Amino acid sequence: MEKHSETIKFIKSLYPNTDFVPLHAPVFGGNEKKYLSDTIDTTFVSSVGAYVDCFETMMTDITKTQKAVAVVNGTAGIQVALQLVGVKSNDEVLTQALTFVATANAIAYNNAHPVFIDVDLDTMGLSPVALQNFLSEYGELREDGCYNKKTARKMAACVPMHTFGFPVHLDEIVAICNQWKIPVVEDAAESLGSEYKNQPTGSFGDVGVFSFNGNKIVTSGGGGALVTNTIALGEKAKYITTTAKVPHPYEYNHDELGYNFRMPNLNAALACAQLEQLDFFLANKRNLAQQYQAFFKEKGIQFRTETPDTKANYWLMCIELENKTERDLFLKNTNEFNVMTRPIWQLMFRLPMYANCQKDDQKNALFLEERIVNIPSSVR
Repeated sequence: MEKHSETIKFIKSLYPNTDFVPLHAPVFGGNEKKYLSDTIDTTFVSSVGAYVDCFETMMTDITKTQKAVAVVNGTAGIQVALQLVGVKSNDEVLTQALTFVATANAIAYNNAHPVFIDVDLDTMGLSPVALQNFLSEYGELREDGCYNKKTARKMAACVPMHTFGFPVHLDEIVAICNQWKIPVVEDAAESLGSEYKNQPTGSFGDVGVFSFNGNKIVTSGGGGALVTNTIALGEKAKYITTTAKVPHPYEYNHDELGYNFRMPNLNAALACAQLEQLDFFLANKRNLAQQYQAFFKEKGIQFRTETPDTKANYWLMCIELENKTERDLFLKNTNEFNVMTRPIWQLMFRLPMYANCQKDDQKNALFLEERIVNIPSSVR
């Protein structure tokens, strides 16, 4: 414990009113109770209600997009987004192995195959250089899209993920995908409030998807949202996530396979109250990041900060240790003293269901897997 005692003491000083310091706890300091009570009073607690509409409008404003669709969670959002851009059974989707499992699962739910491309060291997200190298080696352009010369499958989409809220190099990724006729679905689950070149994440791809899980910067308890600048895609998303029901005053007519992926009005009420506080949350977390950066600089430990031309939301803050041994010691010491820390995710190709997926050398992902640790990041 001696090695990290000062770090543990410092983190506990940031959160003085608790014996246990969580990784990221929600903060309810606005209209949450008022809006929830209002929802109950109106009896519209399920999938139709004013707060669902309000939430979707707020999301279009925040992301500067043309259409937002509320869904039950971010995973469902990615699953549907991939269908919207044309992913079909047995297609391939290019993404990163350094991600939360939901990214890969959403691909698999479409009976498609994840292909894992390496990440950049600076963003910890999908690398445009690795993407271009992979496509130069395996991509084959045809009239209807890009195909994998090794597997003969269509590479039907690309899903970059903004790791911990740090934007990937979006311009380069989108340009490469346009060159190769590959639609882009942004996994922006962790990046609400983040910006790339003064433009919100989620607004660069064909579709962007956000999560409002209990540990996100803004929470609805459970929930997600798709955003897009293509109205037709947004309307299609709304349709198939609400069971593909043909509008009618009383008849039940469903004309295609749809999903019951609707966000309940009760959850949307909570989300609206939280979104009203987004600017405060972002400023608070930016202040916390500055305190962490100054502290860890004195310790000779790298605190991860936003890259040039970006503004990160600092959803989950993280440090980079020297090696896996140092990482494991830090995790052990902090957690033993009730300061919650955790390693970055296990790389997707290590999981049994994705062990046989095609991948490149994953050099950077392997480096980061052994060194990155998340530290307490809650709004104070």
